[in-house]
Amino acid sequence: MQRRTFIVSLSAVALSGTLWQNAALASSVVAGESPYGPLGEPDANGVALPAGFSSRVVARSGHSVGGTLWHPAPDGGACFADGTGWIYVSNSEVPLVGGASAIKFGADGSIERAYRILSGTNLNCAGGRTPWNTWLSCEEIFRGKVYETDPYGARGAQQRPAMGKFKHEAAACDPDHRVVYLTEDEDDGCFYRFVPNVWGELSSGRLEVFCTDNLWRAVPDPAPGVFQKQTRHQVSAARHFDGGEGCHYADGVCYFTAKGDRTVWAYDTGRQTITAIYDSTGTLTGIDNITGTQGGDLYVAEDGGNMEINIITPGRVVAPVLRLDGQSESEITGPAFSPDGTRLYFSSQRGTSGERAGTGGITYEVSGPFRR
Repeated sequence: MQRRTFIVSLSAVALSGTLWQNAALASSVVAGESPYGPLGEPDANGVALPAGFSSRVVARSGHSVGGTLWHPAPDGGACFADGTGWIYVSNSEVPLVGGASAIKFGADGSIERAYRILSGTNLNCAGGRTPWNTWLSCEEIFRGKVYETDPYGARGAQQRPAMGKFKHEAAACDPDHRVVYLTEDEDDGCFYRFVPNVWGELSSGRLEVFCTDNLWRAVPDPAPGVFQKQTRHQVSAARHFDGGEGCHYADGVCYFTAKGDRTVWAYDTGRQTITAIYDSTGTLTGIDNITGTQGGDLYVAEDGGNMEINIITPGRVVAPVLRLDGQSESEITGPAFSPDGTRLYFSSQRGTSGERAGTGGITYEVSGPFRR
């Protein structure tokens, strides 16, 4: 598979936040060299990486890891500090059993144990971590729900119906404005924010939808019945996005992706405007999960395409940082960095088999000199 060259189309707008801070964005910006250098040949795990990086497989669907059977169709994920080690949480995007699992790593990166933190839910796709160290696991189904789970496995999961019942995708917490942003995986989906009555407690609050006049308006009925008007159609002024996917908040900007029109959007919380920082004029395909670093780099995973994770740097450089060969029927999911920023976790949802049930899922760890 050949490495491709692609173009990023950026609007002439200055965004706040680390990524594009104080920068007037030019149009038709051509991707440059990756800060890590070019990708080498695939390693023994089928992962093409820059020099100085290495990969390992930490889990396979249907196989035991840390004493627990790893779930099928691994999807959205996040990392949590745990003493001298850390935890990686991963959703399972399969019907009826869904849920999420966690892997506990020791200080040296060894796997100490794994365990379920959520079971009996439906098509848990993406989600998001909270500042108080819980994992929001979101159901990507009609009238899907958000479950707040404990990565450490000490407390049972709690359903959060006030956050809306719709085809949920991802969530990103904004501690500066004390809201949680939510994406919706419909071809006319919306961009929402949940305003809890008390920050750190998600059992009650107000669900709002972003509108075409750049205002947020309350959704009248966040949990509609099957035959009632769904959340995305309750506010006539709501702005719609084609297939909302990943979501990441940093320094006054919430970045979210839409797979339908292959766009990375940026919501500037100061100006209350949404701008495309990457749009469909480029050749990056299957834009899906997104994460970032404290230094301002964004990492965008592909659903299909060349099966790459690409970096978008504060210097407006866009380039692949890894690629999975021989897995064109799969998608890359759940990118998340370990707390110290030296290890990147992610999954190939269907692996080399391409099975829609996700029985071939593979969860990877990449180590190396990542920028922080």
